[in-house]
Amino acid sequence: MTADLATAPRPVVPGRRAGFAALAALASAGFRRYATYRQATAASTFTNTVFGFLRCFVLLATTEAAWQAGELTAGYNPEQIALYCWLSQGLIGVVGIWGWTELGDRIRTGDVVVDLLRPVHPILSYWAVDVGRAGHAMLTRFTVPLAVGALLFPIYVPARVSTYPLFAMSVALAVLVSFGGRYLVNAVGFWLLDVRGVTTLWLFCSGILGGLAFPLHFLPSWLRTLLWVATPFPSMLQAPLDIAVERGSPASQVAVIAGQAAWAVVLLVVCVLVQRRAEHKLVVQGG
Repeated sequence: MTADLATAPRPVVPGRRAGFAALAALASAGFRRYATYRQATAASTFTNTVFGFLRCFVLLATTEAAWQAGELTAGYNPEQIALYCWLSQGLIGVVGIWGWTELGDRIRTGDVVVDLLRPVHPILSYWAVDVGRAGHAMLTRFTVPLAVGALLFPIYVPARVSTYPLFAMSVALAVLVSFGGRYLVNAVGFWLLDVRGVTTLWLFCSGILGGLAFPLHFLPSWLRTLLWVATPFPSMLQAPLDIAVERGSPASQVAVIAGQAAWAVVLLVVCVLVQRRAEHKLVVQGG
């Protein structure tokens, strides 16, 4: 079945206030949805905590020689490395760089047609639900690993008051950048129908190029600059982590946030263009 949805009038929620209310309701529903899966949340939190121990011990051991010689490793001291490890483990669930294929699955089954006919634009509706998901992850998958790391390791405590609001802004933008990337990866299903190969590539790049496996400052400066400028991956994890460990001055932290905002705008604009292109002529599989 072929549907020209681009020319079909999309129902509009009456009034800006009603639109905000709809988005708030979707965010609340997203929070409740993920709060329902208590065992999955507990398992994910436990896994993130265990891998926090592994990563922290490995990074501390591999850089111990430099610290004993009185040198920093890529600008990190042991306390900063410990904070980096535990914060990154906590942010995995908040930023949501892995495991989201809901849109791709709905495209494959044809259920995406229902999304396209709802009053709220699909990008806004999925984003609102993702905000609820991130809020739930912040209360569970973020706080528990960070608390365990703070209890068992000497971690760095940010000294500047400005770091805390800047970190919160950076995390919010990281969630937005991640959502834009994940939405685009899933939207490939409008043409490929099966997005598993593309999502696998996204998972690999998010972990390696985003700063989860190791700090990107361990890389040569030219490669690090290329990743920051040419890809959105450092904006999802490396950016908030750099702000938390207070690399550079407050002005440089603001510049990092500006870079995240730029990538968020770029990805969302591309999402809108791809969504509009897909709606012009949508082929529903099996119809």
